[in-house]
Amino acid sequence: MKLYPIESGNFKLDGGAMFGVVPKTIWSKTNPADANNLIDIAARCLLIEDGNRLILIDTGMGDKQSEKFFGYYSLWGSHSIDKSLAKYGFHRDDITDVFMTHLHFDHCGGSVQWNSDKTGYEPAFKNAKYWSNENHWEWAIKPNPREKASFLSENILPMQESGQLNFIKRPESDFGFCEELNFGIYYVDGHTEKQMIPHIKYQDKTIVFCADLLATAGHIPLPYVMGYDTRPLLTMPEKAKFLNAAADHNHYLFLEHDAHNQIITVEHTEKGVRLKEVFTCEEIL
Repeated sequence: MKLYPIESGNFKLDGGAMFGVVPKTIWSKTNPADANNLIDIAARCLLIEDGNRLILIDTGMGDKQSEKFFGYYSLWGSHSIDKSLAKYGFHRDDITDVFMTHLHFDHCGGSVQWNSDKTGYEPAFKNAKYWSNENHWEWAIKPNPREKASFLSENILPMQESGQLNFIKRPESDFGFCEELNFGIYYVDGHTEKQMIPHIKYQDKTIVFCADLLATAGHIPLPYVMGYDTRPLLTMPEKAKFLNAAADHNHYLFLEHDAHNQIITVEHTEKGVRLKEVFTCEEIL
């Protein structure tokens, strides 16, 4: 097995929205904001090469939305999925599986693209199986008012219409092994219904793709919960369980949204679980 970081693009989000009730004087120490109160955000995906399979975890925003839409997110940098895949000798047509932690636009927008004449949409990975879970899919296609702006039908429905959509069977517990994709999944409901957090055994390590359970290294303290979470009081015990396990077992936490810290470890302290070490992807993967 080999793992590759796939940088799909960088953007910015409101720091207050990213840290909820935490005051700016505190969160800005780890995530400094610009003059518009925006902080740097990455969309760092992960590619797993396992035998004859190439599994891509999340796909970023994509590029099919309008200029007005992208204007809200202050895109910066020159990263793209195609450039990142090419860096390792791959093409999007080589991808066999696209695993979506959840279906918010900044995690799955790159899964779907315009067709050749821009009259409709099609899967951006034509040879891939697309993976979600049934509970989350139903949540996404019938969105509540709070998440409606994050669940965009053009990002989601073409996966099903093409026949490429598959559902992972969720175990009765909140953690289960996914035989189809050969890694463990921790299911969490605080951010959105049945977000999936992959745990990948890699050499002698466990690499955890944190998605929106832990957006940045600055979000480690338990009360630091995003304003985007639908059930913030549920996020805290889910994050506590996750971080305690990560500290106990020295998990390597792959941060999808932290533009400046790629992989971290955590440890137990008198103040609770806190940051231990920061690594680049090249050092760990």
